[in-house]
Amino acid sequence: MAKIRNFVLREKNGNETGVFTGNQPRQAALKAANRSKGTKSKPVEIRLRERGTKKIHIYKGWKEYVSAPKNKPKWMPAMINKPNVEKVGIDKLNKI
Repeated sequence: MAKIRNFVLREKNGNETGVFTGNQPRQAALKAANRSKGTKSKPVEIRLRERGTKKIHIYKGWKEYVSAPKNKPKWMPAMINKPNVEKVGIDKLNKI
């Protein structure tokens, strides 16, 4: 079973706010993108640093308002937010 990892949302200036969890960095980036204000035409940059490492995973992220799937549960609304991310690269910190 995969271990849950913690990723800290990091701004360009170095401030770290919010923690997103996931088995992979992409899973955490999707969670961050769902809370962002990015759109497909204007994606936001999502920088996630894995706790305990010096790696920063960089993504472009946005969310779209789409129809819910046909087999949706009754409690789910007809329209839902769907997050999307695209990996830009990995950066390394000199210091933490």
